[in-house]
Order: sequence, then structure tokens, then C-alpha cells
Amino acid sequence: MIEDIQNYMTAVGEKARRASRAMGRAETRQKNQALLAMADKIESSRDWIKAENARDLDAGREQDLSSAMLDRLALTDARIDAMAEGLRQIATLADPVGQVSDLSYRPSGIQVGKMRVPLGVIGIIYESRPNVTVDAAGLCLKSGNACILRGGSESIHSNQALAACIREGLEQAGLPQAAVQVIETTDRSAVGALLKMDQYVDVIVPRGGKGLIERIIAESRIPVIKHLDGICHVYIDDRADLQKALDIAFNAKTQRFGVCNAMETLLVAEGIAPQVLPRLADRFQEAGVELRGCDKTRAMIPCKPATEEDWATEYLAPILSIRVVSGLDEAMDHIYRYSSSHTDAIVTEDYTRARRFLREVDSSSVMVNASTRFADGFEYGLGAEIGISTDKLHARGPVGLEGLTTQKFIVLGEGQIRTG
Repeated sequence: MIEDIQNYMTAVGEKARRASRAMGRAETRQKNQALLAMADKIESSRDWIKAENARDLDAGREQDLSSAMLDRLALTDARIDAMAEGLRQIATLADPVGQVSDLSYRPSGIQVGKMRVPLGVIGIIYESRPNVTVDAAGLCLKSGNACILRGGSESIHSNQALAACIREGLEQAGLPQAAVQVIETTDRSAVGALLKMDQYVDVIVPRGGKGLIERIIAESRIPVIKHLDGICHVYIDDRADLQKALDIAFNAKTQRFGVCNAMETLLVAEGIAPQVLPRLADRFQEAGVELRGCDKTRAMIPCKPATEEDWATEYLAPILSIRVVSGLDEAMDHIYRYSSSHTDAIVTEDYTRARRFLREVDSSSVMVNASTRFADGFEYGLGAEIGISTDKLHARGPVGLEGLTTQKFIVLGEGQIRTG
């Protein structure tokens, strides 16, 4: 039991700040060595990890956690294999630290460019899934950062077992164990303390439900990389290919329901709605999706009436809102009013309309003729992601290794002095 949370968290912050200097100068080879050693240790410790995870699962059942929460909490052999493989994949990714870009000569003779550097210390607050511990540690390590990880109380034993494997991997590579610290207390005041440690922590990344993220936004003194809602739209234009429209809309909603990049509102141009909606309604009914529609929608297919609240709701469930619109402008007006700036897509064969949609819809991912389910770091070729940001500074969309770094100006001279 940690009695003095504030002193404990201060000590964690101080160690992380010191470790961040060592991580900032670590060579790529050394970081990759640590990642591979972590992967090996996780695999060789799987029986112990599963035993510690069983303690969390037993406690969760006693606390009447939902079946969905217990599923996210469970560490099966396949999930342990996936964590180890994820670390090995991160080791294969290009190291962004030290990359120089935009180097050019100025009239004075100096060269000016930009160098990519780590953010420093990253605090990550998350719920339930123990695999986030490993994913976050791997991404922060490869991008040259130190990190402080605060998982949910329901996964404390699983996270501490994984933390031990991470520490051993760091030690084998000659990197400071404090580069990855997993908070050892379940006391909720540790989160409050972390959010006020702006002298030690450079950025906070929350991963969890809306309540957690709202609390972090309200309390943090530190910049936050986050998204609050995933209210994603698909607009079917009256110049869409019918089969593409049916397949994209169905996949965007039903491929997985409880994810932030699933479609929550379908917008359909009135010129194509009579062809699209009855066929989609049949497919959604077979998939068990409850439909809620505007008056025009309800005149074409059986569904419940949609309310103003529906347009502004992230369901994360088999529920879909549908609105028939006059065309592209009304669709974009609806998106402007209700979108959470996560991911929005248009289905159309009209090049000009597609370009307008790409240019005018202000979301972190904007798509043409593709399912919103592609809004994912792995699908974008980032290798992995630490989360998705709907903010505009400093990262936007899926946040991978590059999103965990920033840039500084570098100047190369040969003795030039300024005279003007």
C-alpha cells in the first residue's frame, strides 16, 4: 500500500524526466534490442502473466464487471502472442528520431532545417485492456520518450506482470528501467496527481471511455492528445456506384460495433435513397441493427424516428441513425453541425464532389469510396498507434511514432554572423 500518493507520483515524475534524457540519445539499435528482449520475456513469462491475469479476472467477476469488460481484460495465449509480435513489429519500423528535413541555404549562407525529436515524458491513462501497457511502452520507447502508464484498477496484477517484463527488456539493452513506469497503486488520486505534474510530463494520452476522457480534459494542466467521441458519417451521393455504396455503408457499421471509427450516422442523397435504403435496411435487419430515421427515411423503410439527440450520439452499439438529404451541401452542413471530427466518408463517382468533400469536411480522416473502419494506425501504414487525435495540435488522426515526436529548427553555419 502506497500511503503518500503525492510523494510517490513526484518520485515517478522525477525518474521519468531523468530517463527521458537517456532515451532521447539512445541509438536505434539499442531501442530495438530492448523491444525484442521485452517480446522474448513476455513469451517466456506467459504462464505467470496468465496467472496474474486470472487474479484480475476473478476480482472482476466478484465486482460484477460486464462480459464485454471481462473479455477486454482477458489475456489469452493468442493475445500474449500478439503483444510480443507487436513489439517485434515496432522494432522493424523506421526510427523517426533525428530525421532531418527541409534543409536549405539562406542568403546569409547558413543552412536551416528541421530535426525530429522526442516529446520527452508521456503520461498514458487507460482502462481495462492490459495489452495497452505493452503497445504504449513499445511506441514510446521507439520514439525516444519516457512514459508513465496508469492502467485501470481492474487490470493491476496483469499490468504489473507486464511491467516486470518491460523493465527486464530495458535493462538487457542498457536503458534506464524508469523509461517505462507502470503506476503501482489503484488509488484514483494518482490520476489527479499525474494530471498536475506539468514540470515532469510533456503530454497526456487518455485511452478509455467518455467519462475518463472528460475528467482528464477538465483537470489536466498538461496538453492532451485525445478524441472524445467518434461520431462518424458516411454520405451516399446520388452519383455513387450502388454496389459500392451498399458494401461501404454496411461494413462501416457492422464490421465492429463498439469501436470509435464505426459509422453512427448514414446520410443519403434523396435522388438515390429509394434504391439504397430498402436494400440496406434488409441487410442491417439481418445483422441485428436498430435503425432510427428522419421522416423521409421512415417513408421508405420501417424504422424508429430519429431525434435531435440521435444525430449527436456515438452509439458504440448496433444502432444507426439515417437521414435523407437534398445533396452534398446539406450533407456537409449536417456533418459540420454534428461530426466529432473523427472520420467522415463520401461515396460518389463524381470527382468534383469528392474533391469538395475532401477539402471542406474538417475531420481528422476524410475518405472517398472507403469504409470509415480504415481509420486506424495499422491500416494507414503507421505500424501501430497509441490512439486517435481529433485535435489539430500537434498530432491529428491515428498517432504513431511520428506523432510521439516533435520538430526543432537546426541551423548549420560556417562562422556567419548577422550584420543587418
